[in-house]
Amino acid sequence: MATTELLTGSEQPEAPSAPRRSGGMSPLTRYLLVRVALVIPMMWILVTFVFFLMRVIGDPISAAQGGRLTPEQIAERKAAAGLDAPLLQQYWDYLTGILRGDFGTAMTDGRPISDVLVVNGAATLELAFWALLVAFSLGIPLGRLAARHRDAWPDAVLRIFSILVYAAPVFFVGLLLKLAFVPLGLPVAGRASTSVELALQDVEPQTHIMIIDAILWGDPAYVWDVLKHAILPAIALGLLTGGVFLRLVRVNLIQTLRTDYVTATRARGIAERRVVRKHAYRNALVPVVTVMGLQVALLLGGAVLTETTFEWQGLGYTLADYLVKRDFIAVQGIVTVIALVVAVSSLLIDVIVAFVDPRVRF
Repeated sequence: MATTELLTGSEQPEAPSAPRRSGGMSPLTRYLLVRVALVIPMMWILVTFVFFLMRVIGDPISAAQGGRLTPEQIAERKAAAGLDAPLLQQYWDYLTGILRGDFGTAMTDGRPISDVLVVNGAATLELAFWALLVAFSLGIPLGRLAARHRDAWPDAVLRIFSILVYAAPVFFVGLLLKLAFVPLGLPVAGRASTSVELALQDVEPQTHIMIIDAILWGDPAYVWDVLKHAILPAIALGLLTGGVFLRLVRVNLIQTLRTDYVTATRARGIAERRVVRKHAYRNALVPVVTVMGLQVALLLGGAVLTETTFEWQGLGYTLADYLVKRDFIAVQGIVTVIALVVAVSSLLIDVIVAFVDPRVRF
């Protein structure tokens, strides 16, 4: 008699059930909750590191004004800024102030750091957008071209190009661009002409993002003026990131073209161009999206030199100005915000990748 005939009732083997998810949550939900939970201590560590690093030099007022003011004047300013309190009390006030959106007040011009973030941060955001546009426009199609012509002369030329634009200091590239394009009449300083900047101060609502304000103003001449001023800074900063994208797309596309499903697609007689465009290209872009979070830090670091070179009054330009003035309270606030932006950007990129690539959820 067959073995199955001997099993009756409760002795019948049960079909294997699907693994249960803890708490009824999907892998994507669990992954997102874990990433959000991890970013909170990471941001706390960054903020704490910035605070104590700035205290290595002593209290900011003595470091900035020592030798210029009498001890009584320094003590008075320290008391007004709360810097005469114990270090842990200063640290607590610093953390609670950040939670309220208060990053301090600059010593040199009395400007709230929150105002600096709104006005000058918008300028840096605009520059980063143009730079990413340049980076994607150059890096992704050129990386695809290099992968299609692997080990041929186009590939060799593009690899050398990517190394040069990544290794060259961004301020040096900016100076070369200024020398090359001054004879052609392209603006080499500022975000817009003086008359345009003055006019856009009256636009309502004012976003402090020059291209949006120019569009809201409704004059095509203003829009073109803003775009002309953005060309050279965007190229100088965008080439830095574009070189990274070029090499990433090339390497990942070459690896994707070696996979079994691409080989099977070729065996079906599909044209090579269609194989690359429809089957390999999108999968090769997933690592590029992942690295975008790291490029935010690269863009913000490069923005300091780019904005100084082209007198683009964003966070980088303002940070350099406060460093020269030894305004360490303002420097502390700006550096803290930059660190938080990098942390939040990394979280957002991880969320995007989780939706694009299910493999990261497990």
